[in-house]
Amino acid sequence: MKISFSSLCNKTIGCLIIVSLTVASPIVEPVITKAQTTATPEKPGTAQTSLSIYEMRRELYEKVSIQTQIPWYWLAAVDQYERTITPRSRKKAKKDNQVDRLTSIRFKEGIWSGPINPDPADKNLATIALFGGIGKDASADGAADPADDHDAMFTMASYLISLGYEEEDFQIALWRYYQTDSAVKRIRQFVKIYKTFGHIDPTASAFPLPINSIYTYRDTWGDRRGWGGLRTHEGTDLFASYGVPVRSVCYGIIETKGWNPYGGWRIGIRDLNNRYHYYAHLQGYEKKIEIGDLVTPGQVIGWVGSSGYGPPGTQGRFPPHLHYGIYRDTGTTEWAFNPYPLLQQWEKAERRRSK
Repeated sequence: MKISFSSLCNKTIGCLIIVSLTVASPIVEPVITKAQTTATPEKPGTAQTSLSIYEMRRELYEKVSIQTQIPWYWLAAVDQYERTITPRSRKKAKKDNQVDRLTSIRFKEGIWSGPINPDPADKNLATIALFGGIGKDASADGAADPADDHDAMFTMASYLISLGYEEEDFQIALWRYYQTDSAVKRIRQFVKIYKTFGHIDPTASAFPLPINSIYTYRDTWGDRRGWGGLRTHEGTDLFASYGVPVRSVCYGIIETKGWNPYGGWRIGIRDLNNRYHYYAHLQGYEKKIEIGDLVTPGQVIGWVGSSGYGPPGTQGRFPPHLHYGIYRDTGTTEWAFNPYPLLQQWEKAERRRSK
């Protein structure tokens, strides 16, 4: 604001002092979200810290855990399960103002605001309660907003403890919400992973064979297979000598182990992205690996072999190799996709790390 003075004089009124005010255009401050503020890189000489998206989520889980007394890793598991079964296009997410959300909790229609509420987007606590909705206000701003991470996470936590605070109570509540046993199983698996490893990056990975070993592979997705009936190849074959270590490509939990007529001695691992990693034709397993055990990227789980295509113990009907397949669970179906691009990506990343 600029202030200027001038004078006006005549014989009748004498002199007047005239004050002129010039107001500059207002300065509009940019709106900065909490996520943007927290994730700002650390500046030299300051105490500010840079948090990853996983650490920011962990902070939110712990905040809601304090409010509800439900362990943070249950909240993390439900949130991650929702993230894997509800992929949303960026266009729709932008329309719903949910592009930068920390959580992926998306409540089914009618649950948040009430099944007969005429306003599905209702944020009013009084009318939500009137129509039997479960939406709650955790941020104390007077509105129950399903697009607010804190409100959404607090509401889900409140739903989980509605039957009690034991793990069995959580599982019953989850079954009532999702109406499937597989959802409860997946979330329990995620709970175990988060509880053990803490705030981990679910994208951490390793190549399934040691990169300093001798191996070769190409894109064999969709190739024809004849044993056991005409079928297509759902995976990638990595050829190597007998006894080359086979490693977990991810953080995960051993879901299956044992003989399969097609895959021989095989292991299946479920990761936090709800992907099932299938390792087949093994020569044997690492002794301590059992169903329900947790594994980390690069951990040895078995060795390359040529088992399969017959009853238990069948060996040598093809050259030794690892068949690696990957399947995605969407909450309703599980389907295979080509692992070759991921294998190339993991191999390159590990070679860079080893330099």
